[in-house]
Amino acid sequence: MPHDLSHALQALQQFQLTPWKAIGLLGSVMFTSRWFVQLYYTRKLKRVVMPLSFWWLSVLGSALLLAYFTIGKNDSVGIISNFFPAFVSVYNLWVHLRHHKNNVTGDEIA
Repeated sequence: MPHDLSHALQALQQFQLTPWKAIGLLGSVMFTSRWFVQLYYTRKLKRVVMPLSFWWLSVLGSALLLAYFTIGKNDSVGIISNFFPAFVSVYNLWVHLRHHKNNVTGDEIA
């Protein structure tokens, strides 16, 4: 067996799923799955769209990843790389909800 393969198999055998790793993995799955949601709606509607579920998955995935990198791992690179997407996702949700509220109430957007 080649050395790299045996090293990889040994690392897999030593893998332990801690609660913080589970949070990080769930965040990663949620953050990645948003692209599949976006692809699905783009194909379905035959135009590029960013559905609301894309932004919710972004916010929830980013929040879990930020928690993992802040508390579970204390990794500044992970914190920095997930903070901006979280900020943009929250902003886009806020704009959407504000726009939706204004459409329902008939209020003009300031």
